[in-house]
Amino acid sequence: MGCRRSGSARTAGRGCGRSPRGQFARAFLPGQLRNHGFVTAKSEPAGSIGHNAAVDSPTFVRFQLGAQLRRLRDEAKVPTERAADVIEVSASTLRRIESGRVGIKGPALTALLNEYGVQDAALRETLLSMAREGKQRGWWAKFGDLPPAYRQYIGLESAADQMQNFETIVVPGLLQTEAYARAMTNSDAFKPTPTAIEQRVTVRMERQKLISQGRLQLVAVLDEAVLHRQIGGPRVMHDQLTALLEAAELWNVTLQVIPFREGAYASMLSSFAILSFPDHEGVVYIEGLTGDLYAEGVDVDRCATVFHELRSSALSPSESIAMIKEIRAASR
Repeated sequence: MGCRRSGSARTAGRGCGRSPRGQFARAFLPGQLRNHGFVTAKSEPAGSIGHNAAVDSPTFVRFQLGAQLRRLRDEAKVPTERAADVIEVSASTLRRIESGRVGIKGPALTALLNEYGVQDAALRETLLSMAREGKQRGWWAKFGDLPPAYRQYIGLESAADQMQNFETIVVPGLLQTEAYARAMTNSDAFKPTPTAIEQRVTVRMERQKLISQGRLQLVAVLDEAVLHRQIGGPRVMHDQLTALLEAAELWNVTLQVIPFREGAYASMLSSFAILSFPDHEGVVYIEGLTGDLYAEGVDVDRCATVFHELRSSALSPSESIAMIKEIRAASR
């Protein structure tokens, strides 16, 4: 994330991104069957809770709840300013609730549901349950200096079981060494304090437990430039290349490199990550210098197609490992 997710500042670029209909083109919710706007698992009765109990990330729950509230407000044709007045908050705060950045308390949620004309008792209880779960604190909450957008990303990442990550400039955050991550954080143009730098490095190392504990399957496609950029200096980069080789041996990590000789390829101006969740629809994350973008629905399909093309342009995993070894050997 700009110095957050993987440590680079980048612009949401071409090839994979938001469709013309905009962010949240349809509700970001789980399963295969839609009921009350929820996509519930086939074994669940209509109106049952709209998220998988196995997903314990409060951020993920808030993200779902916010999408539902946005859908309900749109269907009721209630302007943002009117809805904000109902719960006595600013319009910007309401937008943060609908984007999942912040939670909402039960009385305020009830007031919104009344304003939107939601009478279905099962749906109301489902949303209230999600609001209660969304107020819980994730493990990352103890690190108070983290940017809000980064906290939201960590929460979604913690709930995912698969990630497809394309990086053009830097090593994916989940595969960075501590020294590489520290060098990246030190390069932040906003000059975080030494304490903040150490907090962010600690969080990045904590995030990597998703990989080491086998909770997340990662397919990462890297531009060859990632392997040559001397972030932190030759020693740091040599150790980082070694770490990539070690990660590639794990059952849940696949690495592929797009070589310079490939020339132009799909989405070469834009890094992105596709997060997939158990029994839930996925979400695409694209980091931008002026803001982060979460997209879902048709945009996930679009980015999945782009990612498939990227893998086709890349060397095979075994050829990629050979290239990393060759570059590492030359860096001594």
